[in-house]
Amino acid sequence: MLGKRLELTGLRADGSEFPVEFTVNRVPIEGHPIFTSFVRDITDRRKLEEQLRQLQKMESIGQLAAGVAHDFNNILSVIQGHTYLLLGGMATGNDAEESIKQIGAAAKRAAGLTRQLLTFSRKQQLQPQELNLNEVINAMTKMVGRLLGADITMEFTPAPGLPAVNGDVGMMEQVLLNLVVNARDAMERGGSLSIGTSACEIKGDAAKRNPEARPGSFVRLTVSDTGCGIPPDVLPRIFEPFFTTKAEGKGTGLGLATVYGIVKQHQGWIEAESRVGKGTTFHVLLPAGSKPARTVVEPAAATAERGRRETVMIAEDEPALRRLAARILGSLGYEVLEAASGVEAIQVWEQHGRKVDLLLTDMVMPDGLTGRELAKQMQAHDSGLKGIYTSGYSPETRETTFVFREGTNFLQKPYPPAKLAEIVRQRLDGKPG
Repeated sequence: MLGKRLELTGLRADGSEFPVEFTVNRVPIEGHPIFTSFVRDITDRRKLEEQLRQLQKMESIGQLAAGVAHDFNNILSVIQGHTYLLLGGMATGNDAEESIKQIGAAAKRAAGLTRQLLTFSRKQQLQPQELNLNEVINAMTKMVGRLLGADITMEFTPAPGLPAVNGDVGMMEQVLLNLVVNARDAMERGGSLSIGTSACEIKGDAAKRNPEARPGSFVRLTVSDTGCGIPPDVLPRIFEPFFTTKAEGKGTGLGLATVYGIVKQHQGWIEAESRVGKGTTFHVLLPAGSKPARTVVEPAAATAERGRRETVMIAEDEPALRRLAARILGSLGYEVLEAASGVEAIQVWEQHGRKVDLLLTDMVMPDGLTGRELAKQMQAHDSGLKGIYTSGYSPETRETTFVFREGTNFLQKPYPPAKLAEIVRQRLDGKPG
């Protein structure tokens, strides 16, 4: 009889932790039942799962490239067109204000595209947080739409009052993306894709129908298509790595295996039902939190708090961006020093008697000195110096005692002037680091 499997954390003799799989099976014999249990080190399996996820991410990005390039060209057309109108004097008064608004909106859309690509491309460990699954899906709908042809319609039905789930945003997005790609490939002649969320309570009898299920409260993500369907003899194998029914060159067989691994890592499970010629439905079940998911509300724009004559060093190798940041902070009453590299920043700092209150530095710069290394050198002489790091990439460090926190000591490019002013003021008023 197939038993229950749990993934736990084991402890080695040296105190280090490692993942283990604990399996309990009931042996059906007469008299008292006998149970057997097995404990297996799954460190290698976890590493393989991570490799599979990363490979699948890159495959997904390849499929998105054409749609993203198209969107970026549209965005650039808007920015270039309105810039031409402004510089040529063809937009004045209200028309000029509208052009400026359109440029700002286009830049915001471009930033959103870049952030989504970074989410999929970066290699990362599980970073769980309280999530509103409806918001995660809503944010993905435009990107999902780029994957679907004009002959496929999509509908999203969010459940109101959905409980929160404890999950990694990037991985949840990847689950949805992979299921959508799978559905699209099953509808070569068009069809409809339905995405929905719901809260559900799994009872004891329902849990027995799936060896990976368990009783409790869960949030369910449902993705359903009207495609070709999956034959009954194939359905049990669809989550196996490298197993695919697609034609050669059409798929790696990693998509559903990746989904399975991510869902398991989130202490959930996935179910599939299908009818040949009718379509397929996937149900992803994730443990529900005890409270309703919070809705993120964009804060109202506030007047930037002015500086108090503090000195800010800006280390940035992109001249236009460096000048822009200097103008923003200078207009708020800060004394600003500028440097095009880490080496130049050290020189400027020493020329001004090492009197700098805050370092705003890009992470990647020329001359072989990174932003993090620059900050450490300066803080070795001035322990009270505060630092803010910026980058167009996702932040990474090999240090175990240092953490990048967006909005606290890290600012993702591109950033609006108000955000720069806010984090600088908060950093100066807060703790050194």
